[in-house]
Amino acid sequence: MELLSPDKWPDYQLIDSGDYEKLERFGRYLLRRPEPQAVWRKALPENDWEKKTDAWFRKEKGKSGLEGNEKGEWILRSSMPQQWFITYSYRAMKLRFRLGLTAFKHVGIFPEQAGNWNYIFDAVRQFPPPPSVLNLFAYTGGASLAAKAAGADVVHVDSVKQVLHWSRENMEASGLDNIRWVCEDALKFVKREVKREKRYQGIILDPPAYGRGPEGEKWILEDHIAALMDACSKIVDKTGFFCVLNLYSMGFSSLVAENLMNDYFPNLTEINSGELYLPDQAGRKLPLSVFCRGSNLK
Repeated sequence: MELLSPDKWPDYQLIDSGDYEKLERFGRYLLRRPEPQAVWRKALPENDWEKKTDAWFRKEKGKSGLEGNEKGEWILRSSMPQQWFITYSYRAMKLRFRLGLTAFKHVGIFPEQAGNWNYIFDAVRQFPPPPSVLNLFAYTGGASLAAKAAGADVVHVDSVKQVLHWSRENMEASGLDNIRWVCEDALKFVKREVKREKRYQGIILDPPAYGRGPEGEKWILEDHIAALMDACSKIVDKTGFFCVLNLYSMGFSSLVAENLMNDYFPNLTEINSGELYLPDQAGRKLPLSVFCRGSNLK
């Protein structure tokens, strides 16, 4: 099992974590947000958190949104904007993300995913002709941008129109183009691709624990992940493909992800799994998701 965290990212830093919160720097701004995994004590005193914070997300009691996200409000210093940009670079990949303060504590990026972006970029570069890559539950498009930056033909699927618009902003800010945007329930889309006999050389799955499709379709990870993996196994190009599976459910270990990959993609020749985490300045490792990545690329 591997433990992976972002390496050398000037525009992001986890400064402190603990008491169910995290203090992060995105570009020049410091944000304070709830974090259910941070069950230990903070390393910095409360006074330091208050002095450093540019925006603090305060959740409303008894209120939550889709996927179990806390609902609340941001308390801002006068110098804190509602939107700003940060960049991420890896080899020839240079991505630019527009961040924003949402009502569900998210800001438009999951920094721990940088390791997966690097893997996707490198995997796409191994194909002589541009591969077709499908990104499901694609959110604001970090993985889609990584695949496109490496030269892939990318299909980006998410069920929220506003998120698709946000993804397009990130694509344009990164100097990229021609990503195909699909606003649809992920499982429905893949099942249709099976009927069309479509084939992809790369599949990226980042399903939430809970979610809703554009027509109210209910997604529950434990109930639907097997059907999704089965459908995806029918649209991969078995002569050469890679797959990335990322799971945010706190009840799933990386072994679950690895078993799913081995079960539905038995011809993988290379596979690795583990946890994605963010290190804070005190050296604690904040675990945020489990992953499994595999390929049969030569």
